[in-house]
Amino acid sequence: MSSSSAASGLWRDRDFLRLWVGQTVSQLGEQTCLVILPLFAVLMLDVGAGELGVLRAVGQAPILLLSLFAGAWVDSRRTRTLMVLTDAGRALVLGAVAVAGLLGGLGLPALVAAAFAVGALSVFFDVAYQTSLVRLVPRDQLVRGNSALEGSRSAAQIGGPALGGVLVSVLSAPIAAASSAVFFALSFLSIRRIRRPEPIPERTSKEDHLEQSERPARVWRRIRAGLRFVVGDTTLRTVCMASAAFQFFFAAVMTVYLLFMPRELHLSGTVVGLALAATGPGALLGSLLAARLPSRFGHGAVLVSAAALGDGVFLLVPALHGSSAMTVAALLAVNFVFGTFGQLVNVTIMAVRQTVTPDGMQGRAAATINFVGMGMTPLGSLLGGLLAQTWGTRTSLLVTAAGMLLSPALMALSPLARLGRTLP
Repeated sequence: MSSSSAASGLWRDRDFLRLWVGQTVSQLGEQTCLVILPLFAVLMLDVGAGELGVLRAVGQAPILLLSLFAGAWVDSRRTRTLMVLTDAGRALVLGAVAVAGLLGGLGLPALVAAAFAVGALSVFFDVAYQTSLVRLVPRDQLVRGNSALEGSRSAAQIGGPALGGVLVSVLSAPIAAASSAVFFALSFLSIRRIRRPEPIPERTSKEDHLEQSERPARVWRRIRAGLRFVVGDTTLRTVCMASAAFQFFFAAVMTVYLLFMPRELHLSGTVVGLALAATGPGALLGSLLAARLPSRFGHGAVLVSAAALGDGVFLLVPALHGSSAMTVAALLAVNFVFGTFGQLVNVTIMAVRQTVTPDGMQGRAAATINFVGMGMTPLGSLLGGLLAQTWGTRTSLLVTAAGMLLSPALMALSPLARLGRTLP
């Protein structure tokens, strides 16, 4: 089957389209929440900077606290059931926030609890939709399927925060929260219409008996099995190490970068936001390229070269001076290139991971890699702040940007670099 006929076949698959539509609106709801809930706290509850920081931190905490558990659960359950339940849960939580806000009965503790609940349910949904794709489409269409899903996520990352701000400004914070609930309700309606039977890997009669009350010890055994699997597989171990290196140094870069632009380049907040927003369109282009380039030039060559170009482009930033139009244009170009090649790496590496991972280990492998990678971000942010305070932003940006190249170097020295046009 030709690549064009394979692509058209994927888009004629009604069940895949239902997954794609549901995941798209769910991601849009998730991204709007990142703005709506903090603005709710500021505008409706008049919170201070410290309280706002706590709210944001609590909303992000489930990534570290629950990713491994989410992987263990997803591997032994129907992903579609889990996705519709998490969609329903988020819709109900945000609906309750909206009603309480309109009635004037919502305090900060309740909003913090809502942020944690939405974040926790989002962790389970995000692991589930990646695993669901593997159970829904043939393996030779994983790259195209991932390209579509990750393109949707990129679009949501571009438009979601802006849409959230507009909804709060135009409709008020409680109505904006209700609008986010509608997105999750739409996702619920789309995903529940998927009709294709879903195989449940690694199920036995004993597991069926324990389904309603899974023992904590068994959950930990499943988590440890996932960790051992990732560590024991050379390809996945390299993916995990490269992800950790990238997330660590990228967090450091962004900490310094957000200081460098206003303080060294004297750019306004509006221009800084515009420069960072260029990453979004680049990510959309990267998702489109990921559907074609790996099968043409080889997965290994695309991974290493895209990671080197995407990460290495930040080395140009310390050479910029002043706030001229040329400087702004250069920043736009840097962020666009980073978004393009970064997303190309993300989609390709996801297809590689899904291909080399057995069906019964998909959720745990995804959660383990996400846990290790995202777990490095607080340390990277601390390093960036310390270096900027000690060495200044320009030198620190150069050092941390150079550190990002450790990620493609790890891939170049591993079996990942030798992957061909078709995955094993």
